[in-house]
Amino acid sequence: MCIIFFKFDPRPVSKNAYRLILAANRDEFYSRPSKLADFWGNNNEILSGLDMEEGKEGGTWLGISTRGKLAALTNYLQPQLDWQARGRGELVTHYLTTDVDSLSYLKKVSMEGHLYNGFNLIAADLSTAKGDVICYYGNRGEPDPIVLTPGTYGLSNALLETPWRKLCFGKQLFLEAVERSQALPKDVLIADLLDVLNNEEAQLPDPAIEDQGGEYVQPMLSKYAAVCVRCPGYGTRTNTIILLRVCLYASGEQQSLTPGLGLAQVHHEHVDTLEPILHMYTGTHTAHPYTPARAQAHTRKAYTWTPTQAHAHVHA
Repeated sequence: MCIIFFKFDPRPVSKNAYRLILAANRDEFYSRPSKLADFWGNNNEILSGLDMEEGKEGGTWLGISTRGKLAALTNYLQPQLDWQARGRGELVTHYLTTDVDSLSYLKKVSMEGHLYNGFNLIAADLSTAKGDVICYYGNRGEPDPIVLTPGTYGLSNALLETPWRKLCFGKQLFLEAVERSQALPKDVLIADLLDVLNNEEAQLPDPAIEDQGGEYVQPMLSKYAAVCVRCPGYGTRTNTIILLRVCLYASGEQQSLTPGLGLAQVHHEHVDTLEPILHMYTGTHTAHPYTPARAQAHTRKAYTWTPTQAHAHVHA
């Protein structure tokens, strides 16, 4: 299970404003093998973690490419799974590795949605030339994908914007951080968003989760009903934050400082127009089932690049 909050504004009034702010948690069994976020693909143009579960290798839950393609997936909570269904993580990797636009891709996926267990899929094309486009499709909802209007959204393990209490609670915390974003240094904004993602306050009672999850969710309901999930053997394993803004560059270096991570540097050739700069932060919990989040070890990386570039520099 996962949770995602995001706000996008393709045409912000201020050149220092963020076009996209996304904060996401990946919840998974601690024992499920996966690779940490890194670049991969034919030209190392895709950045994501990778699932290494047998039979599901190569899938992912969230990724972005230097060409400006972004995709994110959450599972739809259902009491019974079809163990013969196709791996849902391939829906993200297939999009990131194709040249198909987001809406066309989701239309194709909607024709094959019955081949998968329940899922929600966000696909985006981030482009200053054409304007950012973010689309959504859930195979337990309407038959056709939709193009999202600019705004703030929350997605957990029901359909987009389903008002689970933990989603509404987390979205309000996210909105408060976003409203302060232009006045905050980037490192402070990231710290605020990490606080949102690691909030363990259970939002109960929530009949909507109980009705949808049935007996499956009952044993872990008190933990599952929080933004950050901490259960024996299962919980939040990865925090990801993506910030996309428009800046006016000259020749030189753009420097990005993230708390505790040091400096990530990207060299830019001379540019005399507005170009996007993207920061991605990923923190992976190496969690013991009974260890509080604040006491766990973390692997953290920061990435900074312009999506129009074919490379990026990383500092771990």
